[in-house]
Amino acid sequence: MTQQLTHFINGEKVTAETPHASINPSNTGETVARFPAGGRDEVDAAAKAARAAFPAWADASPEVRSDLLDKVGSTIMARAKELGQLLSREEGKTVPEGTGEVMRAARIFKYFAGEALRRHGQTLPSTRPGLDVETHREAVGVFGLITPWNFPIAIPAWKSAPALAFGNTVVLKPANPTPAIAWALADIIHECGAPPGVFNMVLGEGGVGSAIVEHAEIDGISFTGSQTVGAKVGEGAMRRQARVQLEMGGKNPLVVLDDADLERAVTCAIDGAFYATGQRCTASSRVIVAEGIHDRFVEAMAERAKALKVGDALDPATQIGPAVSRSQLEQNLSYVEIATKEGGKLLTGGEALELSTPGFYMSPAVIADTAPDMRINCEEVFGPVVSTVRVRDYEEALEIANRGQFGLSAGIVTNSLKHARHFRRNIRAGMVMVNLPTAGVDYHVPFGGTRKSSYGAREQGFAAVEYYTQIKTVYIGG
Repeated sequence: MTQQLTHFINGEKVTAETPHASINPSNTGETVARFPAGGRDEVDAAAKAARAAFPAWADASPEVRSDLLDKVGSTIMARAKELGQLLSREEGKTVPEGTGEVMRAARIFKYFAGEALRRHGQTLPSTRPGLDVETHREAVGVFGLITPWNFPIAIPAWKSAPALAFGNTVVLKPANPTPAIAWALADIIHECGAPPGVFNMVLGEGGVGSAIVEHAEIDGISFTGSQTVGAKVGEGAMRRQARVQLEMGGKNPLVVLDDADLERAVTCAIDGAFYATGQRCTASSRVIVAEGIHDRFVEAMAERAKALKVGDALDPATQIGPAVSRSQLEQNLSYVEIATKEGGKLLTGGEALELSTPGFYMSPAVIADTAPDMRINCEEVFGPVVSTVRVRDYEEALEIANRGQFGLSAGIVTNSLKHARHFRRNIRAGMVMVNLPTAGVDYHVPFGGTRKSSYGAREQGFAAVEYYTQIKTVYIGG
């Protein structure tokens, strides 16, 4: 059944023509939803509604905001099965992955329901006798949130929940391939009692994002997506001195040393590289392997990758779902071709698959014998494609892991406390995993990277207060 989606502006479902469609990537003959082509007029109405709602929402008791977020989290939990199915139909994650993401979104709202009640301030002695000094954190204003398709409910949750918890209002622009699950989230937020104008959502193509970035009533932008688009978002926001926060992907290394447990190393690599179809910014897309374990590791990894079942996201037996779109599938396949032309050895996978239903299916690819500076090791693929690099020792592995412009997540598999300790201190990444996949993070701790992976304050957990509030310093005389 095809949903007909609307915008959410000032507490109303704003209907319009729906020329755009989201397609089930597991069955391209199925249209999941049709959605309107929003533009500057809709963004203007949403931003003005958010501005008008801001004073009352910021001044409301934090208990009011806490109760709303807790109710949203509980409602998402109660509907986790149906929402997980919708997410999997629209994005292509397997049902366990889709349902897990929905539960993560619910937990995020519940976490920030608690954070809404915590006062972040200090009372300090002045250097001048008879004076007291206090600091308070206050809401900033209206936030524009531009979110990607790969975590289509979790990322809108981890941006909107802290914004709302600390008294800000929101204009959300979700990604085009996955509007239906974002619409379901917006509907729940309104159903749970968000006042008109507090949470707004405008659907549409890239022009909606540009209008949000440029709108004078929007005080801050939080963006997750590609480096190319992120650079434009940052330039546009800073041009008018709006706050800006950017998450722009990774080319995450997993280092495997000679002393690593082989089974653990292969499991970490398979999980990080291929689950969620490799469509995670924290995916292990390049594996750097010490020569003493290299041949055994690469052989075992290729065997495990070949055995993974690719199929319809709704099939309980499926381990790897489809790519989200035809363009993403074509990009994945093109990088396999580029890597082999540059000298990489394709051990398994890397082919488009024809299954019982038409979809954007691809066999997981393992490409061995690659050089560190090949394109496959420098550019984000965002699909089930992993390359391996042979190195002599830990020192060479660390040097290669630190190459490139990304610095989001990095991992090491080793039984050496010495090397694990040195790695976590010297790897140029915002998140470090020891004997774990590079993908997989908790919702209550900071998320973000270094170099061109991230810009601005960290997301998630206790760090979110830094971005979504501003400090006011108060001096009190006798």
